Amino acid sequence: MSAANANNVVVVGSGLGGYTLARELRKKDPAVSITIVTGDGGESYGKPMLSNALAQGKDVSALVQKSAAQMAADLGATLLTRSFVKEIDRQGKTITVTGPDGQPRPLAYGRLVLAIGADPRPYAVPGSDNVRIHTVNDLDDYAAWRDGLRPGLRVLLVGAGLIGAEFANDLALAGMVPTIVDPAPWPLGRLLPQELGAEVAKALEGAGITLRLGRTIARIEPGLAHLDDGTAIAFDRALSAIGLVPRTGLASAAGLAIDKGIVVDRRLTTSDPSIFAIGDCAQTEAGPLPFVLPLMAQARALASTLAGTPTDLTLPALPVAVKIPALPTVVCPPPPGMAGEWRITGTGPDRKALFVAADGQPVGFALTGNHIGERQAMARDMPAILA
Repeated sequence: MSAANANNVVVVGSGLGGYTLARELRKKDPAVSITIVTGDGGESYGKPMLSNALAQGKDVSALVQKSAAQMAADLGATLLTRSFVKEIDRQGKTITVTGPDGQPRPLAYGRLVLAIGADPRPYAVPGSDNVRIHTVNDLDDYAAWRDGLRPGLRVLLVGAGLIGAEFANDLALAGMVPTIVDPAPWPLGRLLPQELGAEVAKALEGAGITLRLGRTIARIEPGLAHLDDGTAIAFDRALSAIGLVPRTGLASAAGLAIDKGIVVDRRLTTSDPSIFAIGDCAQTEAGPLPFVLPLMAQARALASTLAGTPTDLTLPALPVAVKIPALPTVVCPPPPGMAGEWRITGTGPDRKALFVAADGQPVGFALTGNHIGERQAMARDMPAILA
C-alpha cells in the first residue's frame, strides 16, 4: 500500500454505489488504477433483496452474485476486504487502512471516493442492553439474522416503515409470526397518506402480521416487550428497522463539510476537490437520497467526472416500488416539509394519491394495487429531483 500515480482512484465501500462506480469508471477508462477498500467480504449482492430473500427461496449463499475475487478480476481493481479506513490525511493524500491482521498501513490516493453508506439508527429502551435486537444493513448482518429463523417463530419488528413492512411480509410468507410496533398511526407513515396507509395495514394484517400502531415499547426483557399501553408482546427474535444514519465520522474527522450527511455539490465533490461521496453517506443539493436508482445515477455521473468529463448529477422523479406482496405499492414522495394536500381516488386496496403543492403543481404520488402500473406515466409529470 504505497504511493501511486496522481490520478489513481481509491473507493471506500463495496456496496452497490462503490461497485457501480468502479464498473462505470472502468468502462470509461481502461487504464486508471482503482483500489476498493471494504470492511466486509467484498461479495457482490443486491442489498434490496435482503428483505424478500425468504419469499424468493434464497439463502445467504444464493444472494451472492459474485465473490470478491471475481469482482476484482472483472473490475481490474485491487480489492482490500475486511479492511477499515481509520483516518484521511488530506494534505498527504493518504488514508490509513487497517486490514485483517490489525496493522495500520498508509494508502495513497489521487482521488478518493467515500461510498461508505449509513449505520442503522440506534434503538434503545429500558432493558434493551440485555436483549439482542438485530439490525440488517449488509450481508454479514443478514447472515446473523437469518441463522436460526424457522417457521413458527414469533418475530418482533420495531418500525413500520418501508424496511420494516418488507421484512414483516417476507417473514409471514415464510411461516413466521411477525408483530410490528410503531408510534405512527399507519404503516409507511412518511410515504403514504392515511387512506393508502390504512389499506396497507389491512393487507399486512391479512397476511398474518400483527400491527401495534400508535404504540411504543416502554421496556423490554428477553422474550417480552412491554408496550406503553401496558400490554406485552412475547417474541423469539427481534429486529429494529427504524431507519439509517449517514456515516459521517470519518469525513468529519478529516474536516470535510458535514450536515445531515457528507455535503457534496452537483458533481458529488465534497469540500475537498480530491474527495467525493456517493450513496447513503452523501448529502446532495436535494438532500440525502436513500434509494437505489439515485445511488446508481450518482455513481454513473461521478464515473464520467473521474474519467475526465465533468458531469453534473441530474435526477428525474424516481418512483420506488415497495416489496410488500400483500399489497403492491409504489411511492414517489413529495419533498419533505412541502405544503400541500393529498388528492385520493380509487376504492379499497386499489388507490391513487396525488400530492398537490400549494401552488397547484403535482409534486408526488403514491399508488396501491391495480394502480401501480401508472407509475411511469405519473412520474413523467413530476418535477425532477435535480433538474
